[in-house]
Amino acid sequence: MNLTADNVFNIDKPIGWTSFDVVKKVRGITHIKKVGHAGTLDPFATGVLLVLTGSQTKLQTTFTDLRKVYVATVSLGSQTDTGDYTGSVISEDTVPNMTRAELESNFGSFVGDIFQVPPMFSAKKVNGQTLYKLARKGRTVEREPHPISIFSIELIDMQLPNFTMKVHCGKGTYIRTLAEDIAVSVGTVGHLTALRRLAIGEFVVEDAESITTFEERWKSCAA
Repeated sequence: MNLTADNVFNIDKPIGWTSFDVVKKVRGITHIKKVGHAGTLDPFATGVLLVLTGSQTKLQTTFTDLRKVYVATVSLGSQTDTGDYTGSVISEDTVPNMTRAELESNFGSFVGDIFQVPPMFSAKKVNGQTLYKLARKGRTVEREPHPISIFSIELIDMQLPNFTMKVHCGKGTYIRTLAEDIAVSVGTVGHLTALRRLAIGEFVVEDAESITTFEERWKSCAA
């Protein structure tokens, strides 16, 4: 392990941790003052989180701009205020009886260069105000659709009311919103029950380290 202050660490973010929790932990382990990350993951999500230290933090935008791969599980029939299972149910609807082919046929309209409205529960700012902070106060503001790129959506499994998909996408894509939009396209509502980031560019989850393993290796190399 490179013990210099300038690093890119591929960390497998554990469920329940914020991206900043990981940054704070890495800072505490390494005692490197300048630590950041490239690409926020929601607390309920897991997978590849690139933690940047030292001069590598200047390349944050470069890493954030890389293509990403996710695997996401969607539950149809209920919508939550956060777009995932951690939120409160705000809407329910029947789940249509459909085949895999019928579900997959709806994916095509979301592949390519499209526009997506960011969710209220997100770190995006509108008029200088962070959306999730407004959402926690029960406020909703109008959000402008922003351009995103989705390169492919693959159906991995379907056992209604749930299905799992693999998404290759560009920066700024909200998988929670994609899940909700797909649910609407098949005539119902939905939310995410699981989300795992498999890759950011060439950084893949198979090479990612858990926080525990990272700490053990760092201390071993520093000894």
